[in-house]
Amino acid sequence: MPYPTDYKYTKEHEWIKADGKNAAIGITHHAQESLGDIVFVDLPKVSSEIASAKPFGSVESVKAVSDLYAPASGTIIQVNADLATAPEKINQDAHSAWMLKITLNDPAELNALLSAADYEKFVAEEG
Repeated sequence: MPYPTDYKYTKEHEWIKADGKNAAIGITHHAQESLGDIVFVDLPKVSSEIASAKPFGSVESVKAVSDLYAPASGTIIQVNADLATAPEKINQDAHSAWMLKITLNDPAELNALLSAADYEKFVAEEG
C-alpha cells in the first residue's frame, strides 16, 4: 500500500495532511489493517484543543480499543460526523477517511514527523 507523500506520519500510526494553517488527521492503512474491522470511533468536540503526541480519542475494532495520538497541536475546527454512523469508512480507505480537521498552533511541529518513505521503512522494521 503506497502512503501518500504529501502526508506526514507518526510512529503511533496517525497521518496528518496540512493545508496552510489547517490540517486533516486520520489513521494509516497499516493501523486499520492491524486493528481489523473498526466498529466505533470516539472523537473530541469541535473547538477542543489537542496537544502533539497526546491522546485525543480512540478507535475500537473487533480486536481492540486503541488510543489516537495527535500528530500536532491545534484547535479542532471539524469532526468527521460520518464516522459516528459509518466507522467502516476507515477500513475502506484509511488515507481519505479523515477524523479531525484542526488549525495548527505551530506548523513547524510537522517537521518532526515521518515522511511517507520513512513511515514505510518504520512499518517494515516493526513487522
